[in-house]
Amino acid sequence: MAQPTPVAPDSPRSEQTPPPPGIQGDLEQELMGLANSLYNLGVTVINDTTRDLQGGQKPVGSRVNDVVSNLANLDDIAQHLTAMIPMQVLADIDNSRNPMLLTKERLERAATENQFMNGKIAAINSYRRYLDEAIAENFPELEPVLKEKAVESSPPK
Repeated sequence: MAQPTPVAPDSPRSEQTPPPPGIQGDLEQELMGLANSLYNLGVTVINDTTRDLQGGQKPVGSRVNDVVSNLANLDDIAQHLTAMIPMQVLADIDNSRNPMLLTKERLERAATENQFMNGKIAAINSYRRYLDEAIAENFPELEPVLKEKAVESSPPK
Protein backbone atom coordinates (compact mmCIF):
# COMPACT_ATOMS: atom_id res chain seq x y z
CA MET A 1 0.00 0.00 0.00
CA ALA A 2 1.38 3.38 -0.98
CA GLN A 3 2.14 5.92 1.69
CA PRO A 4 0.31 9.24 1.43
CA THR A 5 2.60 12.02 0.32
CA PRO A 6 3.39 14.35 3.23
CA VAL A 7 2.01 17.84 2.78
CA ALA A 8 4.18 20.79 3.68
CA PRO A 9 2.70 22.98 6.46
CA ASP A 10 2.73 26.01 4.15
CA SER A 11 1.12 24.13 1.27
CA PRO A 12 -1.85 25.94 -0.28
CA ARG A 13 -3.84 22.70 -0.40
CA SER A 14 -4.55 20.20 2.35
CA GLU A 15 -4.22 16.54 1.51
CA GLN A 16 -8.00 16.01 1.82
CA THR A 17 -8.78 18.60 -0.84
CA PRO A 18 -8.89 17.08 -4.32
CA PRO A 19 -6.79 18.69 -7.03
CA PRO A 20 -8.58 20.93 -9.52
CA PRO A 21 -9.98 19.27 -12.62
CA GLY A 22 -8.21 19.39 -15.95
CA ILE A 23 -4.61 20.05 -16.88
CA GLN A 24 -3.86 21.96 -13.68
CA GLY A 25 -4.94 18.99 -11.56
CA ASP A 26 -2.88 16.62 -13.71
CA LEU A 27 0.12 18.89 -13.30
CA GLU A 28 -0.37 19.10 -9.54
CA GLN A 29 -0.65 15.31 -9.25
CA GLU A 30 2.46 14.79 -11.37
CA LEU A 31 4.42 17.33 -9.30
CA MET A 32 3.38 15.52 -6.12
CA GLY A 33 4.50 12.26 -7.75
CA LEU A 34 7.84 13.83 -8.65
CA ALA A 35 8.33 15.11 -5.10
CA ASN A 36 7.51 11.63 -3.78
CA SER A 37 9.90 9.98 -6.27
CA LEU A 38 12.70 12.39 -5.34
CA TYR A 39 12.08 11.71 -1.65
CA ASN A 40 12.16 7.95 -2.24
CA LEU A 41 15.35 8.31 -4.29
CA GLY A 42 17.02 10.25 -1.48
CA VAL A 43 16.01 7.68 1.12
CA THR A 44 17.19 4.83 -1.11
CA VAL A 45 20.56 6.49 -1.78
CA ILE A 46 21.12 7.04 1.93
CA ASN A 47 20.12 3.49 2.84
CA ASP A 48 21.70 1.70 -0.14
CA THR A 49 24.68 -0.27 1.14
CA THR A 50 24.38 -3.08 -1.40
CA ARG A 51 26.99 -3.81 -3.99
CA ASP A 52 25.75 -5.29 -7.24
CA LEU A 53 22.71 -7.51 -7.22
CA GLN A 54 22.99 -10.79 -9.09
CA GLY A 55 20.94 -10.50 -12.28
CA GLY A 56 18.90 -7.60 -10.99
CA GLN A 57 18.85 -3.88 -10.79
CA LYS A 58 20.08 -1.95 -7.78
CA PRO A 59 17.26 -0.17 -5.91
CA VAL A 60 18.79 3.22 -6.73
CA GLY A 61 18.46 2.54 -10.45
CA SER A 62 14.72 1.90 -10.24
CA ARG A 63 14.25 5.05 -8.13
CA VAL A 64 16.14 7.10 -10.72
CA ASN A 65 13.94 5.59 -13.43
CA ASP A 66 10.86 6.69 -11.44
CA VAL A 67 12.18 10.26 -11.27
CA VAL A 68 12.98 10.27 -15.00
CA SER A 69 9.48 8.93 -15.74
CA ASN A 70 7.90 11.73 -13.66
CA LEU A 71 10.03 14.33 -15.44
CA ALA A 72 9.02 12.92 -18.84
CA ASN A 73 5.35 13.10 -17.83
CA LEU A 74 5.82 16.71 -16.68
CA ASP A 75 7.40 17.53 -20.02
CA ASP A 76 4.38 16.04 -21.81
CA ILE A 77 1.97 18.05 -19.63
CA ALA A 78 4.01 21.22 -20.22
CA GLN A 79 3.21 21.03 -23.94
CA HIS A 80 -0.46 21.75 -23.09
CA LEU A 81 0.06 24.61 -20.62
CA THR A 82 -0.15 28.26 -21.57
CA ALA A 83 0.71 29.77 -18.17
CA MET A 84 3.95 31.72 -18.06
CA ILE A 85 6.10 31.71 -14.92
CA PRO A 86 8.54 34.59 -14.40
CA MET A 87 12.17 33.49 -14.45
CA GLN A 88 12.75 35.29 -11.12
CA VAL A 89 10.25 32.98 -9.42
CA LEU A 90 12.01 29.91 -10.82
CA ALA A 91 15.42 31.28 -9.79
CA ASP A 92 14.12 31.93 -6.27
CA ILE A 93 12.76 28.39 -6.04
CA ASP A 94 16.11 27.04 -7.26
CA ASN A 95 17.73 29.04 -4.46
CA SER A 96 15.43 27.30 -1.92
CA ARG A 97 13.25 30.33 -1.28
CA ASN A 98 9.56 29.73 -0.61
CA PRO A 99 7.35 31.48 -3.21
CA MET A 100 4.72 32.28 -0.55
CA LEU A 101 7.34 34.05 1.56
CA LEU A 102 8.59 35.86 -1.53
CA THR A 103 5.09 37.12 -2.26
CA LYS A 104 4.72 38.30 1.32
CA GLU A 105 8.10 40.04 1.25
CA ARG A 106 7.33 41.74 -2.05
CA LEU A 107 3.94 42.94 -0.83
CA GLU A 108 5.52 44.32 2.33
CA ARG A 109 8.23 46.00 0.27
CA ALA A 110 5.63 47.54 -2.05
CA ALA A 111 3.66 48.82 0.97
CA THR A 112 6.83 50.31 2.48
CA GLU A 113 7.79 51.99 -0.78
CA ASN A 114 4.21 53.28 -1.12
CA GLN A 115 4.35 54.83 2.35
CA PHE A 116 7.76 56.32 1.56
CA MET A 117 6.44 57.79 -1.69
CA ASN A 118 3.34 59.17 0.09
CA GLY A 119 5.70 60.86 2.55
CA LYS A 120 7.64 62.42 -0.30
CA ILE A 121 4.43 63.68 -1.92
CA ALA A 122 3.26 65.16 1.38
CA ALA A 123 6.65 66.86 1.85
CA ILE A 124 6.55 68.32 -1.66
CA ASN A 125 2.98 69.59 -1.15
CA SER A 126 3.97 71.14 2.17
CA TYR A 127 6.98 72.79 0.57
CA ARG A 128 4.81 74.06 -2.31
CA ARG A 129 2.33 75.61 0.15
CA TYR A 130 5.18 77.21 2.10
CA LEU A 131 6.70 78.53 -1.13
CA ASP A 132 3.31 79.83 -2.36
CA GLU A 133 2.82 81.66 0.93
CA ALA A 134 6.29 83.21 0.68
CA ILE A 135 5.72 84.24 -2.97
CA ALA A 136 2.30 85.71 -2.13
CA GLU A 137 3.83 87.64 0.77
CA ASN A 138 6.69 89.05 -1.30
CA PHE A 139 4.85 89.38 -4.64
CA PRO A 140 1.20 90.22 -3.82
CA GLU A 141 0.34 90.65 -7.50
CA LEU A 142 0.92 86.88 -8.04
CA GLU A 143 -1.45 85.78 -5.28
CA PRO A 144 -4.52 85.31 -7.55
CA VAL A 145 -2.48 83.13 -9.92
CA LEU A 146 -1.15 81.04 -7.02
CA LYS A 147 -4.66 80.49 -5.61
CA GLU A 148 -5.91 79.48 -9.07
CA LYS A 149 -3.04 76.97 -9.48
CA ALA A 150 -3.66 75.62 -5.95
CA VAL A 151 -7.32 74.92 -6.79
CA GLU A 152 -6.36 73.18 -10.07
CA SER A 153 -3.70 70.98 -8.46
CA SER A 154 -5.62 70.03 -5.30
CA PRO A 155 -6.51 66.32 -5.20
CA PRO A 156 -10.19 65.39 -5.71
CA LYS A 157 -12.10 64.38 -2.60
